[in-house]
Amino acid sequence: MKIFDVYPIFDIEPVKASGSYLWDKSGVQYLDLYGGHAVISVGHSHPYYVAKITEQLNKIGFYSNSIKISLQEELAEKLGKLSGCENYSLFLCNSGAEANENALKLASFENGRKKVVAIKKAFHGRTSLAVAATDDKSIVSPINEKSDVVFVGMNDESAIESAIDKTTCAVIIEGIQGVGGVKVPADSFLKKIKLLCEKNNAILILDEVQSGYGRSGKFFAHQYSEIKPDIITVAKGMGNGFPVAGVLISEKFNAKHGVLGTTFGGNHLACTAAIAVLDIIKNEKLVDNAIEMGKYITTEISSIKEIKEIRGKGLMLGIELNFNCNELRKQLLFEHNIFTGSASDKNTIRILPALNIRKTDIDVFIEAFSKVLTNQKQYT
Repeated sequence: MKIFDVYPIFDIEPVKASGSYLWDKSGVQYLDLYGGHAVISVGHSHPYYVAKITEQLNKIGFYSNSIKISLQEELAEKLGKLSGCENYSLFLCNSGAEANENALKLASFENGRKKVVAIKKAFHGRTSLAVAATDDKSIVSPINEKSDVVFVGMNDESAIESAIDKTTCAVIIEGIQGVGGVKVPADSFLKKIKLLCEKNNAILILDEVQSGYGRSGKFFAHQYSEIKPDIITVAKGMGNGFPVAGVLISEKFNAKHGVLGTTFGGNHLACTAAIAVLDIIKNEKLVDNAIEMGKYITTEISSIKEIKEIRGKGLMLGIELNFNCNELRKQLLFEHNIFTGSASDKNTIRILPALNIRKTDIDVFIEAFSKVLTNQKQYT
């Protein structure tokens, strides 16, 4: 048997990681400014994180949701307090796609409708409903196509007003678009969506899978607009590499046995990983660090003439250049040993480091980035 070849991969095999760095099997060190799609929130192999998971593994690693798992209650309590969402309830699952799938399903149970309004260039996952609400025809198979999903442009207030009506089940929007190129919804746009959802009894789902967990400089990116969604979905940085995700559900929903379910979601190890992440974020003030380091990056590179625009908040940044950045990213990786992220906008580099990254690490990137850009004419 061989691996089903669906991923374009770099010929690099990391075997060790610590903080913001990786080492391959030949001992070459790499600066990680991507965190495996914004998954590494508190740094690779954080000693507190490793100790907590090891301790739990020596007790019990897994049992199903047919028994009491008090770690789930501890996780919900800590997540509620740190995020400011204490009045929400928590459903635990395994991935961002699964979280969005359950959010859309829950919305439809609530109002009995089917129509979904999503945003152009959105990415919500690869499962049935999540991929139908993803604006990328290349990953939507015929069986996943939904005629009742309507896409509108980011920050197009007139279009969103036309799209949301009494037939709308839910509106799903990312706190900050990730794959789409780090596009930020305007506060007025989110407030307009919230008002329209309330008016039409539609459910507002905030996908904070990539933009949540302090990455934006607030616990959730939508909190800049001071709205309260009906449902919030989380994953990626929630477990710092351990598969765990969640759906935060407002008080308007009533729980019923059997409505949602999962085999692996909320298991002992997953909860332990997620609790450890919250403890580290709180104790090391990583949300504040995300703001500070994000501002530092933006300030230090803002004068580079090849940059068209810097988008994002905190440590979720998109650097748009005046040319396709594919070869530039390869040069950063293979000549300067720095991982960065791509986007559907081929001129945009995504910067998604661990929230505890240091200025000295950022300086390594800034120096390499400036050097590579001096040769930018070869990419145009």
